[in-house]
This record gives sequence, structure tokens and C-alpha cells, in this order.
Amino acid sequence: MDNSGGLPDIAKVDWKAPFQWLAGGWRDLWKAPLPCLTYGLLLALVSFAVSYALVSSDAEFWALALTCGFVFVAPMIAMGLYEAGRQIELGQKPTLGEMLYVRDAVRLDLAYLGLFLLMIYLLWGRIAQIIYGLSTYQLHRTVDDFVNFALNTPDGNTMLITGTVAGGLMAFLTYCCVVVAAPMLLDRHTGVFAAIATSVRAVTENFWPMLLWAVILGALTLATAATGFLALTIVFPWLGLASWRAYRELVPGPLAE
Repeated sequence: MDNSGGLPDIAKVDWKAPFQWLAGGWRDLWKAPLPCLTYGLLLALVSFAVSYALVSSDAEFWALALTCGFVFVAPMIAMGLYEAGRQIELGQKPTLGEMLYVRDAVRLDLAYLGLFLLMIYLLWGRIAQIIYGLSTYQLHRTVDDFVNFALNTPDGNTMLITGTVAGGLMAFLTYCCVVVAAPMLLDRHTGVFAAIATSVRAVTENFWPMLLWAVILGALTLATAATGFLALTIVFPWLGLASWRAYRELVPGPLAE
């Protein structure tokens, strides 16, 4: 049912909901392991290649900045996983081809959302560069030099704290706008502004569970960096399918076939 403002109703969830979404996403992952894990592997290989190229080129700062900024574009990259979650919910078997080319995602409103996320991603890169530039007059050309500066100097510590606060604030505001909007635009024929408004309402009306969900998504995604992003093979499909379940519980309604 829609509310008086023309937007879908938002369900109330408790603090246990994020863990239930994770459990449901894990079950869904093993209902279609081959296409989902292949999807994750492709992303892991691309992420590893980009990071390796940056570090090998002594551009470790950009490797760190782009790793943190990955959370801004992840909702659009996960579109194929939302499609897999939709098909699994319908009792169907998703294929890799259907996940790589999601026909229902070829819409102007989804393009607008993708453009919005891309602009945020580029803005974060510029802000990160400014924070780094204001923190030191030196250019750290090796990984060891950069890590030593970041962890063992007052200016480096300030850079990390400032970057964490700025990036965390930007990431959370972006999360509020897209956590529901991205899968909703795939599932329903609605406009991008209505989808974003619904996403913001879902967060504000379930603030603490959704804050916990944001922390879980961010922590698990960024933790994959410790494996050279190879852990994205499993983590990203898992979180993508869990995010579909989160959307379906937060914005209840019939599923379009």
C-alpha cells in the first residue's frame, strides 16, 4: 500500500534484522553458487588488478582512496546480484548472462542514480587528494613510506582521522540515498527521486538497525582489501543478495515477475 504522499510504506524492523538479512543472503548464495561466485570473482580480479597497478606505480595513496571510495559505487555494481536475488525469490535460477546484462536496469532513472554515485565517487577522490595535500608537503613514493607517514607521524594520524570522518560522513549520506533506491529501481517502475526519498525514509524510520547494516556492509567490504580484494569473490555476492533481502523487508509489496 502507498502512503498519502504517493510513496510506498516502510516496514519497521528491529536490530536483529541485519543479521537475518546476512543469513538469508548466505542461503541464497548457495542456491545459485556458480553465477554468483563468478560474478564476485570478476569483480575481485578487476579490483586486484587496479590496486596492483596503482601500488606498482607508487600511487599507493590513490589505492587507499579508491578502496575507501568503492562503497560509493558498490550499489550499482551489485545490480546483477539484485537481479539474482529477485529470480531466486521467484523460484528461478539466475544465469551469469542475466546478471551481467540486467535488462530491467537499462532505464534512464537508473542511469541518473549511477551518475549521481559516480559524481560522489569522483568528489571523494578529490577530497581525499586535498586532505593528503594539506597533511604533508612530501610525496610518498613507496608503500612503506606512505604507511610510515600515515601511522607514525602526527600529520599522518591527522590525515587518517580527517579522511575517516569525511569519508564516513559522505558514505553514510550516500548510503541513506541508495540502500533501498538501487534495488527498488530494478524492482519497480518508479522515478529516481521517489526511490531516493523511499531509501532515506527507510533509514530514518529504522535508524539504529540501518546504521548497524551500514557498519556491517562497510566493514565487510573494506576488510576484503586485506586479501587483495580476492575475498570479494564470496563477500560481494553475499552482501548483494543480503541487500536485496533488506530491500524486500523494508519496502514490502508484491514482486514483479
